[in-house]
Amino acid sequence: MPERRTVALVTLGCARNEVDSEELAGRLEADGWELVEDAEDADVAVVNTCGFVEAAKKDSVDALLEANDLKGHGRTQAVVAVGCMAERYGKDLAEALPEADGVLGFDDYANISDRLQTILSGGIHASHTPKDRRKLLPISPAERQSAGADVALPGHAPADLPDGLAPASGPRAPLRRRLDGSPVASVKLASGCDRRCSFCAIPSFRGSFISRRPSDVLNEARWLAGQGVKEIMLVSENNTSYGKDLGDIRLLESLLPELAEVDGIERVRVSYLQPAEMRPGLIDVLTSTPKVAPYFDLSFQHSAPGVLRAMRRFGDTDRFLELLDTIRAKAPQAGVRSNFIVGFPGETEDDLAELERFLSGARLDAIGVFGYSDEEGTEAATYENKLDEDVVADRLARVSRLAEELVSQRAEERVGETLQVLVESVDGEDGAYGRAAHQAPETDGQVVFTSREGLRVGLVVEAKVIGTEGVDLVAEPLPGPSVSGEEEAR
Repeated sequence: MPERRTVALVTLGCARNEVDSEELAGRLEADGWELVEDAEDADVAVVNTCGFVEAAKKDSVDALLEANDLKGHGRTQAVVAVGCMAERYGKDLAEALPEADGVLGFDDYANISDRLQTILSGGIHASHTPKDRRKLLPISPAERQSAGADVALPGHAPADLPDGLAPASGPRAPLRRRLDGSPVASVKLASGCDRRCSFCAIPSFRGSFISRRPSDVLNEARWLAGQGVKEIMLVSENNTSYGKDLGDIRLLESLLPELAEVDGIERVRVSYLQPAEMRPGLIDVLTSTPKVAPYFDLSFQHSAPGVLRAMRRFGDTDRFLELLDTIRAKAPQAGVRSNFIVGFPGETEDDLAELERFLSGARLDAIGVFGYSDEEGTEAATYENKLDEDVVADRLARVSRLAEELVSQRAEERVGETLQVLVESVDGEDGAYGRAAHQAPETDGQVVFTSREGLRVGLVVEAKVIGTEGVDLVAEPLPGPSVSGEEEAR
């Protein structure tokens, strides 16, 4: 009988990393590893790191050190770093953090089982050597699909696996294993980014933009529906570019209605949209397709023209407000969220006032605000007109206070609305919670139900908003087949 091997995956960062972890879990389980939830119960703890900003990198290092502390006190024998921070820094991370027994890059994912077995057996696998992944694919998007077969693309594992890894019945399984029982799951639409924002290092370690085939996305959605998933969220570095390397920049507009028709899926959500790439046809599909959430995760970053140009981005306050007016004219209840950077090199008080003007008029449901800091390898890190750290901190606090006030006001505007809410948690002590179409997992607010009666996880119920708790909504479930009918049938 083969020796029992256990592994735990600890995931940090964004939803894209969560998909990557589930692909790693699928590969490991297919090769006989037993997946456990807690690192202390695992022979190997695999930490899927984030390498985007300093705070996220610190969290990743802390998670690796915490896992390392388990060695010698329980089952854990090895700690391995994977993910964006491991890909970005490779050998440098291994030297700076000897507590990690291995630092593996994206190219190691296809052989993750062998890599972990080597490390667990006391062997040494050479730490990943970082490279600019933009250079691995042709500059022309049209030439990437044929070249992409030789490039590691986490989260792109095909859904047409050998029979030994496929389920006995139902849709063929992707190379993925769910790590929780949530009724929501993310699906990779693409990887990489062709934009060259001056503050962002992601393209250098995630590579150039490459789309997944629509058939793979659809097959994965069908498989997830069979696993009990009710909402799928499409993720990538830039979903508005989907299909450009497949010869059809409007491919997302045709894919969304097909995803919405997958049996068992009640909601399809699209994240990571670029304002400069929003098309009238895409807005139409997002605001009028049944089961597609009228949700707009728009990456504005700022609204002062001078700052946006320095960021290598496009737009201004008035154009952004016009875009929001266009969206709300088609779907008044549409949800909109965005992130912003304050204290960017060269940002003036007038620029900050312009950003505040936009925020005050935008009526956003969720706002993330970050203070600028240099990211090595980016163009902005070479700029000379940097602001003092205390100035950046003051501006961050100022805009964060405004953002908190504005999202609370926007929540209050929704009092009286009737929403379709996906129930995500029903607990005897904590009550019942869910999310409406304008609320994405983790990043936005949630709906707090006034009653748990008739509710269960995965159910979509109609509820009326009767109050707010900051950005969260308090809602009363309404009687109807969504609550009582399904329960009676069970």
